Amino acid sequence: ILPALSLDGILHLDVLDHSYMSATFNEFVVGLLDNMNPFPEKNSVIVMDNASIHKSPHLKGIVQQRYYFCSSFQRPSI
Repeated sequence: ILPALSLDGILHLDVLDHSYMSATFNEFVVGLLDNMNPFPEKNSVIVMDNASIHKSPHLKGIVQQRYYFCSSFQRPSI
């Protein structure tokens, strides 16, 4: 089960009988983007952790093609 949550509830949900791989996760994000809005509207920001499946150049391209901006954050050096 892979849900995408907002403050108002579930934006998108996918259930598979196997593990998510890069291709299936990318398909999930495409479906999620159909329920998203351009920034700064409601449901316009996607937050992901630094799991390797979230770092695919193809996934970044999918998001940028639809909504232009994609950024990764790193911890500041101390």
